[in-house]
Amino acid sequence: MTLDHALAPPGISPESAKSGVPEDSGGRRPLDLEAVTPATVRGARLRNVPRWLRRTVGPLLLLALWQISSATGVLHPDVLASPGTIARAGSDLIADGTLTSAMGISLQRVAVGLLLGGAVGTALALVSGLSRLGEDLVDASVQMLRTVPWVGLIPLFIIWLGIGEAPKVALIALGVAFHLYLNVYAGIRGVDPQLIEAGESLGLGRWGLVRHVVLPGALPGAMTGLRYSLATAWLALVFGESVNADAGIGFLMNQAREFFRTDVIVVCLVVYAFLGLTADVIVRILERLLLQWRPTFTGQ
Repeated sequence: MTLDHALAPPGISPESAKSGVPEDSGGRRPLDLEAVTPATVRGARLRNVPRWLRRTVGPLLLLALWQISSATGVLHPDVLASPGTIARAGSDLIADGTLTSAMGISLQRVAVGLLLGGAVGTALALVSGLSRLGEDLVDASVQMLRTVPWVGLIPLFIIWLGIGEAPKVALIALGVAFHLYLNVYAGIRGVDPQLIEAGESLGLGRWGLVRHVVLPGALPGAMTGLRYSLATAWLALVFGESVNADAGIGFLMNQAREFFRTDVIVVCLVVYAFLGLTADVIVRILERLLLQWRPTFTGQ
């Protein structure tokens, strides 16, 4: 027996004692030990990637799959045009000014409808939310009208207002008003009563409480209602422009449908999505500016 065998601990070979690497139950030494990266470290690495880059991964993969399906013939052009064809159609519509003019008309309709519906919905919510008498007079009627599908009112709007711009704007305003009414009303009635008591103890009168306590407390609900209202406004615009429209994005879609131009239809849908996303970004910026006093959870 050598000196190494004599000094080695029981059950461990001299080679394992020298190297410091333990043997397995069969007396074999593992070749290497694999380094394991904790899941938290991997998650931290992913979070270090810019957020805008992470958000573009999904759409880019979908776009690539779409292009491959079109190039290989899996997706027939009569069913859906390829992204390249759609990009060329959009470029042609921008070059001749057709798309720009249609966007301007549609934006004007949404803006007018949003202002009218927003003013009416907010005013009714203030009357109903700030006064029990106002609630008794207003809320039941609004709740009853809200249950009526506003798209089903298009024939009546055409009979009442004709086939011009008025029925399209009225349809947008109607959809906007209900969302703002519900959220502003809920925001007013959701103000903490302890804040009202604190304001009264500081000597604030009725209108002082409304101005300094109730309205700021209802502002988060109003911003949420504005976001819903913008989404409804674009949806109402699609329905409105599909009926007796002679200009706008919906008019382009109807023309493209007659000639089976799926590329133009998709271009119009992309424009609708882009305008809606832009409006939502604007509302988010307003929320950050107007609601700086309210800490919120932003995710981990």
